[in-house]
Amino acid sequence: MTAMLIDGKKIAETLRANLAVQVAQLGFQPGLAVILVGDDPASAVYVRNKDKAATGVGIAARTIRLPADTGQAALMALIQQLNNDRDIDGILLQLPLPAGLDSAMAIRAIDPAKDVDGLTPTNAGLLAAGLPGLVPCTPLGTMKLLAEAGVTLRGARALVLGRSVLVGKPVAALLTAADATVTIAHSRTRDLAAECRRAEVLIAAVGRPEMVRGDWVANDAVVIDVGINRLPNGRLVGDVAFAEVMPIAGAITPVPGGVGPMTIACLLENTVTAAIRRRA
Repeated sequence: MTAMLIDGKKIAETLRANLAVQVAQLGFQPGLAVILVGDDPASAVYVRNKDKAATGVGIAARTIRLPADTGQAALMALIQQLNNDRDIDGILLQLPLPAGLDSAMAIRAIDPAKDVDGLTPTNAGLLAAGLPGLVPCTPLGTMKLLAEAGVTLRGARALVLGRSVLVGKPVAALLTAADATVTIAHSRTRDLAAECRRAEVLIAAVGRPEMVRGDWVANDAVVIDVGINRLPNGRLVGDVAFAEVMPIAGAITPVPGGVGPMTIACLLENTVTAAIRRRA
């Protein structure tokens, strides 16, 4: 048996097309500001992709590039300026920041109503409480992939491998809200492979290349691979050993082409959501 491939690229294209129609009917143009500090090559690529995707659905994208030696005070002043800018509906601070800058402080300064990455304490608290807020993009994209794949989460045993505030914790909250029975596993979990084998839905988000092996996965399990890692030979792989897991799982996302495109699409969706709420 071969797992069903969950095509994140195709699903993201559909989501972006629907957003373009929605934006065209709004009567105003949502605005997204992306702050890029320093010259990290990977971050620069991500930002270019976000700009292109935003423009493609009718969002006014503005990228603000700051030198790597930017001080904390200057960064905070810029965030406050964007908070007060009526033309900006969403603010995204591209991470990681250069050494010496406090990313947590900067994130806390973003207006929660414009926090399209869903990382401010306010939005994290709303998610934990099950209240409406802006949800982190990758977890939101993960849930959309599961829905598009027809996965029934109510009562399902779900395991989230990784406990980061970017993915692990928020996706666990979303799975819990969907009535799954959720376990969060991590590097200190005893017999991690056995815990993974118990899962009907496995979300891998640890940032370790091909950590999840074939014998870690239950037959017919749904596997969402959030990881994206570049090997020394330049090849991109996820946190899951795809070739080993493919014959065992019931459904699986590829890397690349799985969660990654959904993250950007959900950023655009959050921007549109924030724009509509600000004008309600």
